[in-house]
Amino acid sequence: MIGKQKILIIDDDANIAELISLYLIKECFDTLIVNDGEEALKQFKEYQPNLLLLDLMLPGIDGYEVCREVRKTSKVPIIMLSAKGEVFDKVLGLELGADDYMIKPFDSKELVARVKAVLRRFNVQPQPTVEVPKQAGDYVEYPDLIINQSNYSVLYFDETIEMPPKELELFYFLASHPNQVFTREQLLDHIWGYEYIGDTRTVDVHIKRLREKIKDHAAWSLSTVWGIGYKFEVKKQG
Repeated sequence: MIGKQKILIIDDDANIAELISLYLIKECFDTLIVNDGEEALKQFKEYQPNLLLLDLMLPGIDGYEVCREVRKTSKVPIIMLSAKGEVFDKVLGLELGADDYMIKPFDSKELVARVKAVLRRFNVQPQPTVEVPKQAGDYVEYPDLIINQSNYSVLYFDETIEMPPKELELFYFLASHPNQVFTREQLLDHIWGYEYIGDTRTVDVHIKRLREKIKDHAAWSLSTVWGIGYKFEVKKQG
């Protein structure tokens, strides 16, 4: 029998932490609450959670630093939490490796839905690199590149490229509309939804990450259309 998935809740507000824990326990998760950054790093090693719910404003070591330290050794999913009115740089959080974020107060159903969605994407098994498998589901294929959104895998020159969910979704969306130019606002709307509207740096951060992993090909490239946005450019051969 598969054990319950474990959620480490890191929040110095005991009432909020207990409330989050109750939501998750009701959905059959196992939870552990810690109230500061130092204890969070200790329990991360001992508890070995499947996901972190990480408040930013913690006593001592703040949430950004906790995220940075965890990312040195682990790819475990992290959802950052921030209260309205707090200074929260979403782009910084993403650059440090957070998978998602939520602004307090939030709806309990949305919190549970996001936790499940992030875990579902993270738990997808990577494709083997020795032999290129037959693809199924929603995927696009170009020379030396296969992006499969159904199983969240990217094969680049027959090697599996690890990619967080939003990076892959952005890459898939652009590649599934070859040579079509999208503004940053359109990409925000399609990939992140209304909560991110106005924060176009989020798109730039993800494009930068993609370019670090996927270099331009003779047949295709991830191109910037200056003053407008981005496109997946498919080049004419011959």
